[in-house]
Amino acid sequence: MISEPSLSCEHLLKAAVARIQGDSPRLDAELLLHHVTGLSRTSFRAWPEREVTAEQAAQFADLLAERVNGKPIAYLLGQQEFWSLPLNVSPSTLIPRPDTECLVEAALSLGLPEHSAVLDLGTGTGAIALALASEKQDWQIMASDRIIDAVELARANSAALNLPITVLQSHWFAQLPDVRFDLLVSNPPYIPASDRHLSEGGVRFEPSSALVAGDDGLDDIRLLISEGLNWLNDGGWMLLEHGYDQSEAVRHLFTKAGWHKVETRKDYGGNDRMTLAQKPIRD
Repeated sequence: MISEPSLSCEHLLKAAVARIQGDSPRLDAELLLHHVTGLSRTSFRAWPEREVTAEQAAQFADLLAERVNGKPIAYLLGQQEFWSLPLNVSPSTLIPRPDTECLVEAALSLGLPEHSAVLDLGTGTGAIALALASEKQDWQIMASDRIIDAVELARANSAALNLPITVLQSHWFAQLPDVRFDLLVSNPPYIPASDRHLSEGGVRFEPSSALVAGDDGLDDIRLLISEGLNWLNDGGWMLLEHGYDQSEAVRHLFTKAGWHKVETRKDYGGNDRMTLAQKPIRD
């Protein structure tokens, strides 16, 4: 008589760990099993012999197969933490990265006055705008995205977190109301179309429209820098995330367009990751 395969948590987790590639196979497996069963990760260690239902085991197997194929864990769970905020994510948006939190830190370090008007361009999940809203309740924060699915997701995240922001559909500045801001912030697409990494790993599951920006990766950054001055109050700031090897080119674009106080800052890994610049103050 052939015995039924074990449905214990520990058996399922060990089998999953043996198949998952990457830096954290045990963590990924536990997160997937928690997602399916609702059981805490602590309980997997405290009661490893606890069994799941056949239906839960089948759901776990389906998610595991997608993870083994490289699909990011955030898409499988439908959630990613950013700035300690639990954000819903979907394949129509970029997965928020920890290094983008440096952009939030830089924005907060500018010492903007109360009731400042802020615009997050290409907001995706709403990560940057919502992180700023969690820290600065008196700021008037607007976020925009070209993709309607992203707009709806950012609005849903805003409501779920009870962090009020205004989210509009707009391709960069094209459909925005005629208002001026004190801060423009963006994590725009900045990967060259020929970059081989676009077809590797989890990146291949993310929307190319949120990643790719022309032959050199600077198409959208050029537009933001050239048009941004028209949308800022005097003395206002623009903060842009970019590739680790693009800082010199981005600084040149800012300087050539007439911006002042151009400065590049590094991410948590010590790489050039963002450049900020100020609109000149007229006499």
